[in-house]
Amino acid sequence: MVGTIFDIKHFAIHDGPGIRQTIFFKGCPLKCWWCHNPESQNPEPQQYFQTNRLDGQVFTKEKTVGYPISVPDLFQIIEKDRVFFEESAGGVTFSGGEPLMQFEFLEAIVQKCNSAGIHTAVDTSGFTSKKNIEKLSEMTRLFLYDVKIINSNEHKKYTGVPPGPIIENLLWLDKNNINVTLRFPVIPSITDTGENMSALKTLLSQLKSIHNLDILPFHSMSKAKYKRFNQPYKMGNTPPVSDDALWAMKQDFEALGFEVKIGG
Repeated sequence: MVGTIFDIKHFAIHDGPGIRQTIFFKGCPLKCWWCHNPESQNPEPQQYFQTNRLDGQVFTKEKTVGYPISVPDLFQIIEKDRVFFEESAGGVTFSGGEPLMQFEFLEAIVQKCNSAGIHTAVDTSGFTSKKNIEKLSEMTRLFLYDVKIINSNEHKKYTGVPPGPIIENLLWLDKNNINVTLRFPVIPSITDTGENMSALKTLLSQLKSIHNLDILPFHSMSKAKYKRFNQPYKMGNTPPVSDDALWAMKQDFEALGFEVKIGG
């Protein structure tokens, strides 16, 4: 069994409990305007040119983002951090891209980690089949689940896909008492509008077993990546969200009964 990934982050502390290893899968069905990993969207390895300047000279080197890896080889990398997982009650988080796009590979590596007693989390957009969500819920210990825009037309405009399957899968996870932490990206004038916040609160008020929510503030640090991969950067000069706005949002979600963190 072989999958395609594009990065592995060691000693991650914002992708679930404890010290974690975050593995980034390549490929995503969404094309979010604010995506901070645009190199994750294409499921295939991609070539790009890296330019460096030294002593007035320009050096260009062709590089590749994304590479195939087998389940045994990936697990060997995961196991090297086992001592940090055990000391911190951490584990491994599968992110992307959208890891559920490579479902069979994801399933195989999650099962391998489970057999070894390693805690697993899956960071997902939720845009997948109910069958995949149900099957994965029997294996992984935690879902980090994105909620972005509730209005169908707006969601499709800014992400390229409708929100229906995402909301349906979320409600199923909640109904079945699956361990989920919601993640809400605060994107100025897109996800933080009065209309979307009102619709989001209505959705959140329906949830019975999900009580954790992370607020993820927008940043433009990925802007250079878009140029590197010849992709348009649609966020322009969008400013960061103010601390006051984030704290007000935190209080609003806490009023609904959620445990809220700013940042992952």
